[in-house]
Amino acid sequence: MPQTSDAILDRMMALHPKIIDLTLDRMLRLLEALGNPQNNLPPVIHIAGTNGKGSTQAMIRAGLETAGKTVHAYTSPHLARFHERICLAGELISESALTQVLDECYAANGGANITYFEITTCAALLAFSRTPADYTLLEVGLGGRLDATNVVANPVATVITPVDLDHQQFLGDTLAEIAGEKAGIIKRRVPCIVGPQQEAGLEVIEATAARHMAPLGIYGQHWHASREAGRMVYQDEHGLLDLPLPNLPGLHQVQNAGGAIATLRALGFDAAACEGAVTNARWPARMQRLRSGPLVKAAGQAELWLDGGHNPAAGHALASVLSELPKVPTYLICGMLSTKDIGGYLRPLADHVNALHAVSIPGEAATLPAQTTAAAAREVGMSAHEAEDVASALAQIVNADPHARVLICGSLYLAGNILRDNA
Repeated sequence: MPQTSDAILDRMMALHPKIIDLTLDRMLRLLEALGNPQNNLPPVIHIAGTNGKGSTQAMIRAGLETAGKTVHAYTSPHLARFHERICLAGELISESALTQVLDECYAANGGANITYFEITTCAALLAFSRTPADYTLLEVGLGGRLDATNVVANPVATVITPVDLDHQQFLGDTLAEIAGEKAGIIKRRVPCIVGPQQEAGLEVIEATAARHMAPLGIYGQHWHASREAGRMVYQDEHGLLDLPLPNLPGLHQVQNAGGAIATLRALGFDAAACEGAVTNARWPARMQRLRSGPLVKAAGQAELWLDGGHNPAAGHALASVLSELPKVPTYLICGMLSTKDIGGYLRPLADHVNALHAVSIPGEAATLPAQTTAAAAREVGMSAHEAEDVASALAQIVNADPHARVLICGSLYLAGNILRDNA
């Protein structure tokens, strides 16, 4: 029976070290055994940050493709299928190509300890090195300085999206410490585009860039992006662009789009590419309206939305989006991981929803129990209920309010479960 990528990925999980220690040693060892594919990539744009990495990457990619460029893209985690993490020259990697590079990496690793993310990142880099393209977009998985993607010595640009508190158990307890890890992707004399930052984080980023003599393009100093009269206005030293609003909803996407445009402009792309960045980006589970599948059918006349944000900044962004939508009774179906700040995520949403229906995330050992999520919702002032699963929660909501807006939210893992059956 032929191997499948799923079977190899399952074997890779068993190689995981017992304790997570962020280091590049395992990556560099395996990449050496593979012939150092990281040194043979199309020009790399490396993206770190706490919030907006995926959206910013999607917009940079859309702008590059509008300009006729072919683009590799690496992102994580995946939502429905692992293949989503590796886009080869504009297309998801095929099953046969994925199986081949995974098998090569597994064999070259020789059974040594390595994390799942590290070995699969090696597989992505191997695939990218063998397929012609004009650019490679690499999204950091965790942090930056010691992230598995931080093995490219000479990217053409780096990008740091807004930095906030998240993954403190790995990155540090303060904003400055976390920003220091994100700033670890800055390379000597390589331009770095910096999205909106809190002062403590920006100071660290600026100091790191100064040590590396890396030119900075900082939001609020070197470039500006805002919404005016139903349009997006972007301005930098090259001039002003009057653009449509991003097709990804939410005021925060204007700032993410600004970072994408600043990156494109730093690389010499024109206004047409910048407009393509804001109008052609695709990024699932970011305030995505679901329009097909059994849940949509079960929702009847209710609106069904999906969002994978899961930290306090994401809660604020989601609250901003809800505040701008037409006023309709709004209900959350929420499942979160136990590692997240659930109070910080839910607090900004409390004034925008009628009630929350809590669920546990199927198949996730680290899920918060529905009972815990419901209790946290009540603590921030929400009316909250528990449900066995998303389908049961949806049935409760539409039975009581057939014309409701229903938002499934709280975790990319929950979003992935939904998209597998309702894409």
